[in-house]
Amino acid sequence: MGKYQWLLFLHVTGAFLFLGGTVVAGVLMLAALRRERPSEIAVFLRLTRPALIAISIGVGLLFIFGIWLVSASPNGYDAGQAWVIAAFLLFVLVNALGGMSGKRERATRELAERLAGSGDEPSAELQARLRDPVVRSLSLASFLLTLVILGLMIWKPGA
Repeated sequence: MGKYQWLLFLHVTGAFLFLGGTVVAGVLMLAALRRERPSEIAVFLRLTRPALIAISIGVGLLFIFGIWLVSASPNGYDAGQAWVIAAFLLFVLVNALGGMSGKRERATRELAERLAGSGDEPSAELQARLRDPVVRSLSLASFLLTLVILGLMIWKPGA
């Protein structure tokens, strides 16, 4: 394999880690929403940590090898093309939205862990945090924008 194929392989690996981690974290969050006991909720929220590691590695691979791919492209792609700029800006936005929701989700996990250690009784506050419309909106927006980026990468409009 040549340099371009290696760069593409590493970029696509980053995409799989990013998307896979996002889906796993989302499924675990949905599983936590279906529980009432803080100890059970805490388990599902703790299980998102490996998914977050995969997402972080994916972000790094996508960013580094995406930029490198554009500069090494035998197809004539360059960083000034609209689809490249749009994908980059959306990628920054997706990560900002994910970071904002992640801080709130961490606080929810910490609350679940505290409640689990002090009686493990269902909590209206914990349920409200799990169903926080801001977190849900940020997560949904981040996921949908990720799909838009994926579409840009596959179809390369205007290229």
